[in-house]
Amino acid sequence: MKPIFFKNVVIEAVACALPKTIITSADIESQLSATLERMGIKPGIIEGLSGIRERRFWDIDQPASDVATLAAEKVLEESGIPREAIGCLISTSVSKDYIEPSVASLVHGNLGLADDCINYDIGNACLGFVNAMSSVGMMIDAGLVDYGLIVDGENSREVVEATIERLRQPDAKPEDFRDQFATLTLGSGAVAMVVCRRDLSTSGHAINGSVTRAATRHSRLCLGQRDRMSADASKVLIFGVELAKKTWDLASSSLANWSDAQIDAYMPHQVSRRNMEVLNEKLGLTPEKQHLNFPTLGNIGPAAVPITLCQAAESGRIRSNDHVALMGIGSGLNCSMMSVTW
Repeated sequence: MKPIFFKNVVIEAVACALPKTIITSADIESQLSATLERMGIKPGIIEGLSGIRERRFWDIDQPASDVATLAAEKVLEESGIPREAIGCLISTSVSKDYIEPSVASLVHGNLGLADDCINYDIGNACLGFVNAMSSVGMMIDAGLVDYGLIVDGENSREVVEATIERLRQPDAKPEDFRDQFATLTLGSGAVAMVVCRRDLSTSGHAINGSVTRAATRHSRLCLGQRDRMSADASKVLIFGVELAKKTWDLASSSLANWSDAQIDAYMPHQVSRRNMEVLNEKLGLTPEKQHLNFPTLGNIGPAAVPITLCQAAESGRIRSNDHVALMGIGSGLNCSMMSVTW
């Protein structure tokens, strides 16, 4: 796909909501103590390999649509945008209430949005939210909608707890722990973003453009179900960073001011400490420019990039006119990079 350039598209507001229940990596290992001892694995391996100290869980009865609605209500209240102005709602949640209907339709109903507000899901693993930003941006530039609302709600409790239970079984093997290790790093959260036409905005956070590359020959390296995820973490790292480099090179040749020297802050999808270290080395990024939250939130899927952006804005990490790079990568493998002038 050719690079996308936006003319009149801005991020008007972004808001996130986080669960109160905190589960440490030590908590998980305590539940797996007999298994780890039988396998000869020393305590501290989860945090040691991933850099993740803790992650958060919603209650088991809090589905994706409910937590996405929490974030959506928050962003509408903070932005002051009347809900009847929303022309499009897209959900990018990997977590699902049902196979059908869409999470978007459930959130649309929860919010009481207008009947002429189009709503649907975009599913593209951890890349979905950035894809949705491009989709809404193109609708705005085409004059189809004035305001778009993007939501994501993730609750990893079910898959993590199911994985712990499987690994506690006496027939669990070391290769089972290896293949399902990435599941133990998953976290939870919810986020919502209002994107709108430039002349309607009071914030002026301009979306400049985006590029996307795919490497779907590696599409089966990470496979997820409702209660199970298996991943070849080493190959995902190798081929994921390789794809990120190709996407970075495309961005450098296509998007204005796309270089480490000209980018003020990075909002990356975050999996682990090792992934970030390898990415920085391969792309030549300045680590201090990255806003990182994986040590306390874990891997929160497609919610990671927008939650990182939200937290960076709230903390003052990014300021007006900063050049911000949104960098998403997801199972598939797919990668997108987006330029934003804050």
